[in-house]
Amino acid sequence: QVQLVESGGGVVQAGASLRLSCAASGRTFSSMGWFRQAPGKDREFVAAIRWSVGNTYYADSVKGRFTISRDNAKNTVYLQMNSLKPEDTAVYYCAATYGSGSSYLALPGNYNYWGQGTQVTVSS
Repeated sequence: QVQLVESGGGVVQAGASLRLSCAASGRTFSSMGWFRQAPGKDREFVAAIRWSVGNTYYADSVKGRFTISRDNAKNTVYLQMNSLKPEDTAVYYCAATYGSGSSYLALPGNYNYWGQGTQVTVSS
């Protein structure tokens, strides 16, 4: 049984930092991604990482502020979010896929499993 369990969300002020974690169990995946969804908006790509080689991919809106990383021993993926802005407010989801490649990983429909989501709220 595949499980993706996210943690680390919360309420912070603009300029603060948060680190999200996603613990994966049950299968081995090629890549993991983070997506977010704000009220009334579509789910959007944030970042992705390939388990084996560690290649990382980012949405333009978070480049330079967010960092995705993984701990293979713990089967856990992290999203370090710095310099948070109010527009980063959303529910953040981690997801797992058997695929790879920057274009492939940017599309939510290409992911096979999803976590339950964790709320991130950034106040101005």
